Amino acid sequence: MNAPPAAPSPDQRAARRAFTWFRAQTADWAGTEGQRWIFVAKAMLAAFAALWLSFRLGLEAPYTALATTVVLALPSSGMVLEKALHRFLGTLVGCSAALTLVALFPQSPTVLFLGLALWVALCTGGAAMHRNQQSYSFVLAGYTAVMIAAPAVDAPGNVFTLAVTRVTEVSLGIICSAVVHDVFFPRRHSGAVMRTVQARYAGFIDFCRQVLAHRITPADAELNHLKFAADIAALESGRAAAFFEAGHSRSQTRQLHAFNAAFMTALTTFYTLHRLSHRLRAAGDGPVLALVEPMYAHLAQAMGDELTPARLAQMRSKLADDSAAAQAQLAAGPELDRARHIDFDTAVELLERFAGNLADFAALYHGLAQQKRQQVSDPGAYSPKTPPAIIVASGVRAGATLLVTAAMWYWLAWPATVNAILMATIFCALASSSPRPTVLVRQVLIGFLISMPFAFITEFLLVTRADSFYPLVLAALPLFAFGAYLSSSPRWSGVGIGVGMFSATLVVPANLMHYDVESFIASELSLTMGVAVAFVMFKVLLPEHTMGHRGHVAAALWQEARNACGARLHRLKRRFDNRVRDLLSQLNAAAGPSPNAQTRAVVRQGLTLLELGHAAIELRQLIAASHAGSARDSLETVLRQLAAYLDAPTRTAGEAVLASILHAGTAVRAALPDAHPERRARLHMALTDLHSIYTSLLDQLSGESNVPTPAA
Repeated sequence: MNAPPAAPSPDQRAARRAFTWFRAQTADWAGTEGQRWIFVAKAMLAAFAALWLSFRLGLEAPYTALATTVVLALPSSGMVLEKALHRFLGTLVGCSAALTLVALFPQSPTVLFLGLALWVALCTGGAAMHRNQQSYSFVLAGYTAVMIAAPAVDAPGNVFTLAVTRVTEVSLGIICSAVVHDVFFPRRHSGAVMRTVQARYAGFIDFCRQVLAHRITPADAELNHLKFAADIAALESGRAAAFFEAGHSRSQTRQLHAFNAAFMTALTTFYTLHRLSHRLRAAGDGPVLALVEPMYAHLAQAMGDELTPARLAQMRSKLADDSAAAQAQLAAGPELDRARHIDFDTAVELLERFAGNLADFAALYHGLAQQKRQQVSDPGAYSPKTPPAIIVASGVRAGATLLVTAAMWYWLAWPATVNAILMATIFCALASSSPRPTVLVRQVLIGFLISMPFAFITEFLLVTRADSFYPLVLAALPLFAFGAYLSSSPRWSGVGIGVGMFSATLVVPANLMHYDVESFIASELSLTMGVAVAFVMFKVLLPEHTMGHRGHVAAALWQEARNACGARLHRLKRRFDNRVRDLLSQLNAAAGPSPNAQTRAVVRQGLTLLELGHAAIELRQLIAASHAGSARDSLETVLRQLAAYLDAPTRTAGEAVLASILHAGTAVRAALPDAHPERRARLHMALTDLHSIYTSLLDQLSGESNVPTPAA
């Protein structure tokens, strides 16, 4: 017989209580500040491992490997691997471009710099067009060519050695960063993606309940749509990073694409439903509200529970019963006029459509949350869309910045100005894809200015005393750790990047070290001058042509609405949704946490054009599936008039659309009695779309929207 376990002694119980108390007290710290310090430790391990290997291999510029680890220090292993791949590809392309340009113009510095300016302009424009980690390849390809070609102006024979050295050192930094961030305390981005999915789902359900219960104003609803647009872009960015991690499969990629697509579809339908409800309440339309309000209330109540397949089926069944009861009440009561009858039919159609969209969205969410593999057709990735004027302006600004700094180099005859050329080109290219480039460059400039005295102290009072590698690490560690810590904060990340890059360029010794105070100060001043030039160029050269500027976003939204009336129909609704949501995401990023009245007006404009575009696309799909007849002819007339209005949004053009809609509604209703069930369903959908266009245009022409037109 086994003896009973001995009771813990008072000392053991006290120690256990102390440990439990300590764990409870440090739990929050470990999840927030502790994660930042783990990030700093990994960044430092990668940086000094790359530096040690650079010394062991006898590389000419060890700071390049270290600077690469500073740039690649990101929160998750997936983000590190994704950025590392694009940095490597961009470096290869940039070195190849530098070799080509120097080979073509070895004795013509002026032509060489013109060629470099053109190359940088093209690469920066490409970066602005893509606006994801692929854009980083374009940025690297642009400024790497400058880093290789500019020092080779006086000695073109050294360009191949410079290119090979650059590729070797960057590759070494990439390997060190990838290994450290993927092996030591790895943070998987797939977990962050799932948290984003859960937050998106919960936020959308709560938003719908508040709207259906009339607990949220239309203005707040518009801001929520703006944030949802940013969430869509953030999820796609996170999915792209998670793709590089082990365990992320193609099926998960398809599921995330489908989840994003289902969310956009449900969000658009719900917005149209909300607009209709708001119009009815604003008009005080009691008879129609009395019929549809119970449906809204029952839908809101159903969304308060977990949306399991059984609950969704029950919700749709209840909605069908409510619709039948409302139809019976309508038939038994006094006859409604035609406009009110259309309002009722449209509300019922939108409620049923939204219930179907919600069921698809919830099914995809539960599949992701429960890690089930679902067989879904890939609707295609969310694709960013940058207005062409922004792309061109970004390229022009970057090319002009290179030429301005090259002219400064020539007229000043100061050898250190080559550092200004590099810094101005780098940050002009990097910030071109940012919605607030001057804020980013200003933060980097602050980081440079903060680092100047500390870098000097570290170099000449600490590093000079180091007689081996380990004392060197101790001497340089505080400054680099300070930069990494700042970069882990979203608010101060730009300052942290500035501290890290400045320190990596100046503090790290070479294999054959030469301490020269005059040269050090000259490098400090020229590096800082380069960032200052980039800041000034953003301020004075095409300052309104930056990512997310409301004027360019408004014009691009009108263009997308015009495309909805005439572009190729294959996957047009998905492309249209993607591009409108992406433009709103740019607007949200540029506006910051508190959008002003002008930005909110563009949001209203974008959501109105989204409604018009969806209705136009659905009408085109219905026309494509219809037989010839008066109903089809009248719908085609509506589309032609709507396209004319979107090309020139005048009151005369708008009234012509309204007249064509009334005529088309009469023709469609005349075709209903003799239509077979399938065609009758399509005709009812056409009436819903016509009503959506009609009421949206009434808002526009009455001035309720108060939004800018393309001419504005």
